[in-house]
Amino acid sequence: MILLANQTFPNYIIKFMSDEWIVNNIAVLVVVIFILGLGRFLSSQNNIRVTYIIGVILFFTSVVTPLRTAINGHWNVVTDLPFHLCGISGLICSVLPFLKRKQALFDFVFYTGVIGGIMSVLTPQMNGYDGSDFAYLEYYIRHVLIFLLPLYMLQNLNIRLSKYSVLTSFIIINVLLVFIMPLNFYLGSNYMYLAEPPQANNPLIIGVWPYYLLWFEVFIVVLMFIFYKLSTLRFNINRSN
Repeated sequence: MILLANQTFPNYIIKFMSDEWIVNNIAVLVVVIFILGLGRFLSSQNNIRVTYIIGVILFFTSVVTPLRTAINGHWNVVTDLPFHLCGISGLICSVLPFLKRKQALFDFVFYTGVIGGIMSVLTPQMNGYDGSDFAYLEYYIRHVLIFLLPLYMLQNLNIRLSKYSVLTSFIIINVLLVFIMPLNFYLGSNYMYLAEPPQANNPLIIGVWPYYLLWFEVFIVVLMFIFYKLSTLRFNINRSN
């Protein structure tokens, strides 16, 4: 197991069920319900425009956040490459609305964005948090949008998951692991938390390295299958109406 390189700023963890956690998650829930609900009253063209706005915001955070870190002199290859699963999902979501052929990327980011984004909100860990309001808000905006966009497209643009999306997405995740794990060993980094578990209390993390990775594989398949079934249930309900 490798050790993380020292960070300029410590990680900031919001304790589960603390006052801060409760307030933040209520705010997230209200925003998500409002935006998803709003989409039901918009035309198809306006719903597409909403996805464009979300994509632009995510692209803005993908560019401005590392640029801001670099300008401040704190950018580090060990901690600031976009190789966490949420970082990869954010990049995909930033371009997804603008693509004509989006099924394969939608399948992948539906699982990684929805599962990763929700877990990041429920078990928040702001890596290298500099204490600024910008960094705090950027964390929540980015992680909320990466699970909101796929849900919005599913609900309001009628984009369905493909039949074998669970299998293909699981394979892609593990291909990423094959490349990122040796990169972590080479850099001394912890992208995708493959070198050591996150510090936040995450119920999907059981045991120490490497055993928690095996449990993670099990949990991710179960969650992907659940979300797939929920998505098909939604379309079955629509057809019955």
